[in-house]
Amino acid sequence: MKHLLNIIKICSILFLFNSQIVLSEENKILKKDHEWNFFSGMFDFSDDGKRSSLFGIQHQNESLTRDSFLGTLSPITGFMITADSATYAYTGVQAEYKIGKLNVIPSFTPGIYGEGNGKDLGHVIEFKSEVQLSLDIFSNSELGFSYNHISNASLGDNNPGANSYMFNFLKRF
Repeated sequence: MKHLLNIIKICSILFLFNSQIVLSEENKILKKDHEWNFFSGMFDFSDDGKRSSLFGIQHQNESLTRDSFLGTLSPITGFMITADSATYAYTGVQAEYKIGKLNVIPSFTPGIYGEGNGKDLGHVIEFKSEVQLSLDIFSNSELGFSYNHISNASLGDNNPGANSYMFNFLKRF
């Protein structure tokens, strides 16, 4: 129970850190510019001994997106937990490239990793590189698949890394 309360606290802090409520000047209504990514998959699928299912949530505030020569960039914040109680809380940046209804979304996010009963990644600070492919299915929803690699970039003496895949449901509110 204490572990669950800590997870809720971390998620709340991350949400408040990366969110801003934007009110219309004229009629004070809430704009729909927040995208939530709910995902589930397999953490470290390439390691038979430490493979574990995972669940996570990620937030993107679309009012903070910027067009640049690298594509449409935006900050993201998220949290994931494995069935072995390993946790990863992160914040970083993603780029978005649209090809018709297909979206290609690479991202880079430094974060804090808690081993729990899961794999020892060698350091509390880890870096996640990810690529996500998603399809626009409705006006405010997408279905996708993503692959990521988490590594400590040799900050620790041990740097085994972890490869994961996820199925994603993205919804704008």
